[in-house]
Amino acid sequence: MDLNIVWFILITVLFTGFFILEGFDYGVGMMMIGRPKNERSQFVRAIGPVWDGNEVWMITAGGATFAAFPHVYATMFSTFYLALFLMLLALIMRGVAFELRGKLQYSDWINFWDFGIMFGSLVPALLWGVAVVNLLRGLPINYEMHYVGTFFDLLNPCALVGGIFFVLLFAFHGANFLALKIADKALVEDLQRKATCLGITTLIIYVMFAAVAAVDTDILAKLSTVIFLGISIGALIASCAAAHAGNACKAFISSTLGIAFLTIGFFNALFPRLMVSSISPEWSLNIYNAASTPHTLTLMTIAALIFVPIVLIYQAWSYKIFKERVTASDVHY
Repeated sequence: MDLNIVWFILITVLFTGFFILEGFDYGVGMMMIGRPKNERSQFVRAIGPVWDGNEVWMITAGGATFAAFPHVYATMFSTFYLALFLMLLALIMRGVAFELRGKLQYSDWINFWDFGIMFGSLVPALLWGVAVVNLLRGLPINYEMHYVGTFFDLLNPCALVGGIFFVLLFAFHGANFLALKIADKALVEDLQRKATCLGITTLIIYVMFAAVAAVDTDILAKLSTVIFLGISIGALIASCAAAHAGNACKAFISSTLGIAFLTIGFFNALFPRLMVSSISPEWSLNIYNAASTPHTLTLMTIAALIFVPIVLIYQAWSYKIFKERVTASDVHY
């Protein structure tokens, strides 16, 4: 196995971790919509100690893409420039909201920053879905690896369905996480009812998305991809059933597996490509024509072998430290 494949696998792992961890972060933010202030405060407290650590996975995935496949990084950022700019604004507002919402105890102040968390969770979830689908569907990329389309080329029906699917999937995942972290039994039961409804809706949209994607992309061209997506659907069905039965732990583990196998299936369908050209298949960016030099990949591999385990150990430790359930009287945000 050459280093180009190794780094494709590592980037797959990083994005899988990102969608799992930041997925429930975004979901918790979206679950705040329509909730009273005391419940929103508990939701924020549930992810308060870990949300910024979860975002590191996105930064690391982006950094790894830049270092291992610089042509992909350059083309992707020019392609999704406006979308990424909107995502960045939403994430900045979200981060500031976490830091400032508890500085004053005025209702209007807290409501404003809670809106920032909700907005900063919904918009990135939607845009990530749009971006992921477009990478596989294909973009107008020419022989010079330049994007020659417009922002509105990204807003095709398949990508928009994918965006809605990501929003619902992350909201479902977030509801399962909250059911694990909240101590109030009545609130947990309500969250599990919401999770059940979200899970059923997510599965319906999943099937719709798969049907549209099967026509608009080659996502089902590989048997292995079909298997990964089938496992993903099965895991989400199990998660929905567990939420309905009141088993929060099983529901969260199953939704985690559903997101993991969905992400693996996507990258498996994409391999060895990284960005598909809709103009000509020969102009697609892949793990060889878009890669850094072998020397660079070798140095990066050595660094990854040293530092990735350290980061994983630290993050596991932080989750262990903040594993206790959140109560209404234990609100610090």
